[in-house]
Amino acid sequence: MQLKFEKLVYGGDGLARLPADERGPGKSVFVPFVLEGEQAEIDLTEQKSGFARGRVEQLLQSSAHRIQPACPYFQRCGGCHYQHSNYAHQLEIKATVLRETLKRTAKLNLQCELFIHPSPEWSYRNRTRLKVQASPSFALGYYRFRSHDLLPVEQCPISSPLINRAITATWELGRTGSISAALREIEFFADHRDEALLIEASCARGSPSVDAHQSAEQLSHLLPDVQGVAIFELPEPNQFAEPKRIAGFGKPEIQYLVAGGSYRVSAGSFFQVNRFLIDELADVVCKDAKGECALDLYAGIGLFSAVLARSFAQVIAVEASQTSHADLRHNCGQEVKAVLATTEQYLQQVSSDLRPDLVVADPPRGGLGEQAECGSLDLCVMRSLDAGP
Repeated sequence: MQLKFEKLVYGGDGLARLPADERGPGKSVFVPFVLEGEQAEIDLTEQKSGFARGRVEQLLQSSAHRIQPACPYFQRCGGCHYQHSNYAHQLEIKATVLRETLKRTAKLNLQCELFIHPSPEWSYRNRTRLKVQASPSFALGYYRFRSHDLLPVEQCPISSPLINRAITATWELGRTGSISAALREIEFFADHRDEALLIEASCARGSPSVDAHQSAEQLSHLLPDVQGVAIFELPEPNQFAEPKRIAGFGKPEIQYLVAGGSYRVSAGSFFQVNRFLIDELADVVCKDAKGECALDLYAGIGLFSAVLARSFAQVIAVEASQTSHADLRHNCGQEVKAVLATTEQYLQQVSSDLRPDLVVADPPRGGLGEQAECGSLDLCVMRSLDAGP
C-alpha cells in the first residue's frame, strides 16, 4: 500500500490517510520515522476502528530534509524520534506540533511568532537512565522502540562525554561478572563542567542489604569522576511515592553552577537535563520579571526560585518531593518561602487573598492537572516537557 504523509504529529509519527470508500473518508494512518511530503510503501501493523498504524516497507519519495541518523541505535531505541531529519527541520517540526497541540487541546490558535532556542544537537544531556540485565549475560541499555524489551547500547550520542565514558566503564565492569544481579537501573548525572558524576541505581524490591551496599561500592570505583553513589529500591508498579534509599557511597549530591548561582542537586532530586540551555531557560522564564510576589509551582531544587528572589519581594516555592524540597531550602535559604506540598494541595489551601504578580509552573510529564487552577493572574510562565527528543 502506497501512502503520502501530510505532516508529523505529537510523538513523532507521520500522518497519512487511507483511500476513501463507500463508508466514508479513509481513516488516519500513523507511521514512525517518516517526514511530511514523503511517499512510502506501507505495511499496516495495527487496525483500530478510527485509525491504523503501520511501518515503512520501502521509501519511494524522500524529503530534502532527510539525513542519515548519526546514532547507530536510532529506530531500534525508543528514546529519539527525529534523527532522520536535519536539526533545523527538527526544530520546525516541534514548533508545528506545539501549535497544533495547543489548538487541539486548549483551543488556543497562536498568532504570535514562536521563538526557538536551539541547542547543540549532540552530547547535550547531563542525565540518562539505563536498564540493567544480569542474565543470561550482562547488558546495559534502553527499551526498544515501543516495547519493554532491552536494547543493549554502548554509547548514547545525545548524552554528555562523561556519561558516555561511564556507560563504557559499566559495560567493562559488567562483562567481568562483577555487577550485582539485583541491579535493575543505573542513572548517571553529570555536573555543569561534565567533570563530576553522581550515580543513582535501583535494585529489585526485597534485595538483600548486602547486595545494595556491594553495588554502591562497586559503582563508586567506576571512574575517578564519580563523586557519589545512591542505591534505591525499585518502587511497586504504579506507586508514586518517593523511592526508598537503601545504600550509598561517597557524597550523594552534585553541586551545579548555573544561572548565576550554585545549586545542590541530591540523588533523587529533579534537575533540567539539557546542559547547554539551562542558563537560557532560567533567563527566558525569569527575564524582566519583578514585583511583590512570585509563586513557583513544582519548584524542584529551586532553580527558578533563586533567580526570582533577586527581583521579587517575596517568592513562594511549592515542591512535593522531600528530597527536592530539602535541596530547595538549602539552595534558597531565607530568601524563599519553601512549602512542602503538592501543587494541588497548596492551591486548595492557600488564601484567596494571595495575588502573585507572576506564577511559574514546571510540572512533570503529566502536566498541571485539572485541580491546579491558578485563578486570575497577571502573568503565568509555563515550562512543559515534550516527549519527543
